[in-house]
Amino acid sequence: MAKFLKWLFLLPIIVIGLALALANRQIATIYFDPFPNGGVNGPQISAPFFLILFVALMAGVVIGGVATWIGQAPHRRAARRTRAELRRLSAERTRHNLHPAIENRRGA
Repeated sequence: MAKFLKWLFLLPIIVIGLALALANRQIATIYFDPFPNGGVNGPQISAPFFLILFVALMAGVVIGGVATWIGQAPHRRAARRTRAELRRLSAERTRHNLHPAIENRRGA
């Protein structure tokens, strides 16, 4: 069922992406100098428009993923602390369970 839902979601995206690529094959130029000096353009890239669009989309996904990862750092830190505390308490409990006679003497 999960595989079906994955393809149900991905198939339209793939079809739209291919249609976009086929419809936008013309060469586009991206200029990286917003203030051309005397008509001389700075760094630029010329590539098919669909390629520029897909690269921009991938860059956005990567930047969003990194931003989310950085934003979740406090939660990961808290989870590490909780796991360490759980291991410590589990080891302490195991140590106490191994010596029940000692526990019985303390209570008496």
